[in-house]
Amino acid sequence: MSRGARGGLLRRHRDFRLLWCGETAGKFGTAVAGVAMPLIAVSTLDASTFEVGLLTAATWIPWLVIGLPVGAWVDRLRRRPIMLTAAGISVPLFAGVPLAARAGWLSVPLLLSVALLTGTAGVFFQTAYSAYLPTLLDSEDQPEGNAKLHGSASAAQIAGQGSGGVIAQWAGAVNGMFANAVTFLVSLLCLAGIRHREPRASRPERRPGALAREVGAGLRLIAGDPWLRTLTLFAAASNVALMGYQSLRVVFLVREVGLSPGLVGSLAAAVSTGGVAGAFAARRAADRVGTARATLLFELGLAVCALLIPLTVGGAGVLFFVAGGFCVSAGVVAGNVLKASFQQRYCPAELLGRLTASSSFLTYGALPLGALLGGALGTALGLRPAMWITTAGIPLAGLILFFSPIRRSRDLPTSRRPAGGAMLPVVPDDEPVRSPHP
Repeated sequence: MSRGARGGLLRRHRDFRLLWCGETAGKFGTAVAGVAMPLIAVSTLDASTFEVGLLTAATWIPWLVIGLPVGAWVDRLRRRPIMLTAAGISVPLFAGVPLAARAGWLSVPLLLSVALLTGTAGVFFQTAYSAYLPTLLDSEDQPEGNAKLHGSASAAQIAGQGSGGVIAQWAGAVNGMFANAVTFLVSLLCLAGIRHREPRASRPERRPGALAREVGAGLRLIAGDPWLRTLTLFAAASNVALMGYQSLRVVFLVREVGLSPGLVGSLAAAVSTGGVAGAFAARRAADRVGTARATLLFELGLAVCALLIPLTVGGAGVLFFVAGGFCVSAGVVAGNVLKASFQQRYCPAELLGRLTASSSFLTYGALPLGALLGGALGTALGLRPAMWITTAGIPLAGLILFFSPIRRSRDLPTSRRPAGGAMLPVVPDDEPVRSPHP
């Protein structure tokens, strides 16, 4: 479509519309599984608090194991076929859980295996998807595209978590996995319908150590740049706290507060509405106060409300959970919208896949650590003290942004420039990336 075409991006860009539908369907299914799998572990398999935390961690452990080389592989290959393969693998894995239950094979180790394998597929999908979007959209459309994708992901999370709780109450938590499998099938069909074809990837270097040099280029890009380094360190610290609290959420609400599975799903859906609000507010706040200041507002200002969550009790006390979770969700999604647009404009296109994988290795790699920490704290100290510790970590992580160049800026930069103003060159894979500190 021409840049001057009228109407919103979803109306005028068919391929983006299909990507949006496929991504939204996948996020819906993931949200269903995020509620259904812990409920299966708690209500069907009588899993311990630590086992529930381990189940949450298993989804993200692949980022620590293969996150770095996947970025280099993605930069060598076309991204859409990788996404198609990842979605196609997820369909039978999720459908296999209720089938295994009917055959009498359902167990905590089986759930852990499914979480590990679908998490591995998710590493490939997320890395390829992040690098694919800039090839599909013009640069001026990317902020709108990111906002729509993050907003729809939050909306899908609302519907998925609500549906996960309703399905668990109506038909059993195990059957919720069938809905998850169907949504990944929809995602697969939508991605297959995209007409845009990426240019053939450059021929990969076959000299010994080429893959290690490509991985190193992404890590050096982050370590040598104050903006990328700050955002990556913050995201890693924040994710430890976020996943620590989220790994305890279902167990806390069921066993400590005494809520039913259906109500747990409804509360999770209510909390996720904050993500939709954050996605819509991100661009407006950035236009009004600047992208750097908006990042501080969302990632530090709203994060303080996380301290309301441990105050949750039965009855009207569940409003503490809703209010605190709403603000945290809004801040996280708005921050993700701003960060995604920043990285896609700031990073050289040929290094975007490696940047995504390197930063994801550090930030997503922190998620299983947070889940294991949450499970360990819940087992050692009890659920409510563990919730206090993990939720307090969310605003504390925001201090990384406060004591960084972001606090002294109105806007995040849009290109990598040294003090003299000239554009920094793209550094070959076997040489270090050098960026001056402001």
